Amino acid sequence: MILVDTNIFIEFYKNNNDICEILENIDVQEIVVNDVVCAELYYGAVNKRELNDIVADMEKLSILSILPQISKLAVNLVKQFCLSHKLKLPDALIAATALFYDIELYQRFSIYSKSKTL
Repeated sequence: MILVDTNIFIEFYKNNNDICEILENIDVQEIVVNDVVCAELYYGAVNKRELNDIVADMEKLSILSILPQISKLAVNLVKQFCLSHKLKLPDALIAATALFYDIELYQRFSIYSKSKTL
Protein backbone atom coordinates (compact mmCIF):
# COMPACT_ATOMS: atom_id res chain seq x y z
CA MET A 1 0.00 0.00 0.00
CA ILE A 2 1.02 3.57 -0.66
CA LEU A 3 -0.58 6.44 1.24
CA VAL A 4 -0.89 9.31 -1.23
CA ASP A 5 -0.69 12.82 0.22
CA THR A 6 -3.05 15.63 -0.68
CA ASN A 7 -0.43 17.58 -2.62
CA ILE A 8 -0.01 14.67 -5.03
CA PHE A 9 -3.71 14.65 -5.85
CA ILE A 10 -3.65 18.43 -6.31
CA GLU A 11 -0.87 18.04 -8.87
CA PHE A 12 -2.77 15.17 -10.48
CA TYR A 13 -5.87 17.35 -10.87
CA LYS A 14 -3.65 20.07 -12.38
CA ASN A 15 -2.54 17.46 -14.95
CA ASN A 16 1.09 17.53 -13.83
CA ASN A 17 2.57 15.06 -16.33
CA ASP A 18 5.21 13.71 -13.96
CA ILE A 19 2.70 13.04 -11.19
CA CYS A 20 0.14 11.57 -13.61
CA GLU A 21 2.75 9.20 -15.01
CA ILE A 22 3.81 8.02 -11.57
CA LEU A 23 0.22 7.46 -10.41
CA GLU A 24 -0.63 5.61 -13.60
CA ASN A 25 2.20 3.17 -12.82
CA ILE A 26 0.79 2.38 -9.37
CA ASP A 27 -2.02 -0.16 -9.18
CA VAL A 28 -5.11 1.73 -8.01
CA GLN A 29 -5.69 -1.02 -5.44
CA GLU A 30 -2.33 -0.12 -3.86
CA ILE A 31 -3.27 3.54 -3.39
CA VAL A 32 -4.80 4.49 -0.05
CA VAL A 33 -5.75 7.79 1.56
CA ASN A 34 -6.80 8.78 5.03
CA ASP A 35 -9.66 10.94 6.28
CA VAL A 36 -7.46 14.04 6.29
CA VAL A 37 -6.52 13.71 2.63
CA CYS A 38 -10.18 13.31 1.67
CA ALA A 39 -11.25 16.29 3.77
CA GLU A 40 -8.48 18.51 2.39
CA LEU A 41 -9.40 17.60 -1.18
CA TYR A 42 -13.11 18.18 -0.59
CA TYR A 43 -12.35 21.54 1.05
CA GLY A 44 -10.24 22.62 -1.92
CA ALA A 45 -12.91 21.95 -4.53
CA VAL A 46 -13.84 25.14 -6.38
CA ASN A 47 -17.28 24.07 -7.56
CA LYS A 48 -19.85 21.29 -7.32
CA ARG A 49 -18.62 19.47 -10.41
CA GLU A 50 -15.05 19.37 -9.12
CA LEU A 51 -16.26 18.20 -5.71
CA ASN A 52 -18.30 15.42 -7.32
CA ASP A 53 -15.26 14.33 -9.36
CA ILE A 54 -13.07 14.23 -6.25
CA VAL A 55 -15.71 12.31 -4.28
CA ALA A 56 -15.99 9.78 -7.12
CA ASP A 57 -12.22 9.35 -7.18
CA MET A 58 -11.98 8.92 -3.40
CA GLU A 59 -14.74 6.30 -3.44
CA LYS A 60 -12.50 4.14 -5.67
CA LEU A 61 -9.76 4.09 -3.01
CA SER A 62 -9.37 2.52 0.40
CA ILE A 63 -9.69 5.13 3.12
CA LEU A 64 -7.80 4.63 6.35
CA SER A 65 -9.62 6.14 9.31
CA ILE A 66 -7.81 8.14 11.95
CA LEU A 67 -7.65 5.77 14.91
CA PRO A 68 -6.86 6.88 18.48
CA GLN A 69 -3.36 5.41 18.16
CA ILE A 70 -2.76 7.49 15.02
CA SER A 71 -3.96 10.64 16.81
CA LYS A 72 -1.53 10.01 19.68
CA LEU A 73 1.32 9.44 17.27
CA ALA A 74 0.41 12.63 15.37
CA VAL A 75 0.41 14.67 18.58
CA ASN A 76 3.87 13.33 19.40
CA LEU A 77 5.08 14.20 15.90
CA VAL A 78 3.78 17.76 16.26
CA LYS A 79 5.43 18.07 19.66
CA GLN A 80 8.72 16.83 18.21
CA PHE A 81 8.70 18.79 14.94
CA CYS A 82 6.52 21.88 15.40
CA LEU A 83 9.44 24.19 16.11
CA SER A 84 12.06 22.71 13.82
CA HIS A 85 9.85 21.92 10.81
CA LYS A 86 6.61 23.84 11.51
CA LEU A 87 4.74 20.53 11.27
CA LYS A 88 0.99 21.14 11.23
CA LEU A 89 -1.62 18.76 12.58
CA PRO A 90 -3.10 17.65 9.20
CA ASP A 91 0.35 16.73 7.90
CA ALA A 92 1.18 15.01 11.18
CA LEU A 93 -2.01 12.93 10.93
CA ILE A 94 -1.09 11.87 7.40
CA ALA A 95 2.47 10.98 8.41
CA ALA A 96 1.24 9.19 11.54
CA THR A 97 -1.12 7.10 9.41
CA ALA A 98 1.80 5.93 7.27
CA LEU A 99 3.89 5.18 10.33
CA PHE A 100 1.07 3.34 12.11
CA TYR A 101 0.31 1.09 9.14
CA ASP A 102 4.02 0.84 8.20
CA ILE A 103 3.31 1.86 4.61
CA GLU A 104 4.95 4.17 2.12
CA LEU A 105 3.91 7.82 2.01
CA TYR A 106 3.95 9.46 -1.40
CA GLN A 107 4.45 13.20 -1.00
CA ARG A 108 5.20 15.89 -3.53
CA PHE A 109 8.91 15.24 -3.92
CA SER A 110 9.39 11.62 -2.95
CA ILE A 111 8.03 8.39 -1.65
CA TYR A 112 9.08 7.66 1.91
CA SER A 113 9.17 4.31 3.58
CA LYS A 114 11.09 2.93 6.53
CA SER A 115 13.49 1.16 4.21
CA LYS A 116 14.03 3.59 1.33
CA THR A 117 13.43 6.92 -0.33
CA LEU A 118 12.63 6.80 -4.02
